[in-house]
Amino acid sequence: MVLAIDIGNTHIVFGGFEGDDLVFTARISTDTVCTEDEYASKLINIMTVHNIDKDRITGVVISSVVPPITSIMKKAINFLVDVNVIVVGPGVKTGINLHCDVPSSVGADIICSCVATHNIYGSPALIVDMGTATKMILVSDQGAFEGVSIIPGVMIGLNALSVGTAQLPQVNLENPGRVIAKNTVDCMKSGVIYGNASMIDGMIDKIYEEYGKEIPVYATGGLASTIVKYCRKEITLNEQLVLLGLNIIYKKNS
Repeated sequence: MVLAIDIGNTHIVFGGFEGDDLVFTARISTDTVCTEDEYASKLINIMTVHNIDKDRITGVVISSVVPPITSIMKKAINFLVDVNVIVVGPGVKTGINLHCDVPSSVGADIICSCVATHNIYGSPALIVDMGTATKMILVSDQGAFEGVSIIPGVMIGLNALSVGTAQLPQVNLENPGRVIAKNTVDCMKSGVIYGNASMIDGMIDKIYEEYGKEIPVYATGGLASTIVKYCRKEITLNEQLVLLGLNIIYKKNS
């Protein structure tokens, strides 16, 4: 089993692959003050819950946008298993080119999403990755990363409403049922859900206009399933693109 780990700003997502099959996923909160011992304990708990014996793990591949946690996670893994650990970054084979000003600055999660989309669905493609930030990633006809638009994430916007105002409460991210709502909580839900869906539709049109043609759109990330169903554009949902890309990259480098 290959263990794929996506370290994000809000969550760390784990996936176990047997060949091309994703056999389990798990998600924990990102905590920059956790030690390697604590992350090792979390890993043990995850494997216990999913009935995974640590001896089944033959390799590990990591995507991280939180550098302080990367080395800690590697140490936590080394406590449990003696296997090859690949961290997506410079020198790692991905199979795609990075057409941008500073290729080393492209986030590992973005690279993984591009790799998965190109290999699973083909190119060109537009990827909407809805995590802590909402990223709209363009993959060219040749399967290269062409650039990205980074937008404040759904939860950042929602939390800003309650933190930055005197009378707006914290609310759950649920469909209010209508755009023009009748109470404060539903009004906030409407603005965040329908507002983000409309923003995505509008950004897709802008990207089509700049790229010169319409291309397939794919959505991933923890908040994608909540928002994209309210978009008017045709969008294919695959919440595990980063994990799938990690597995592909591991096979290219092992």
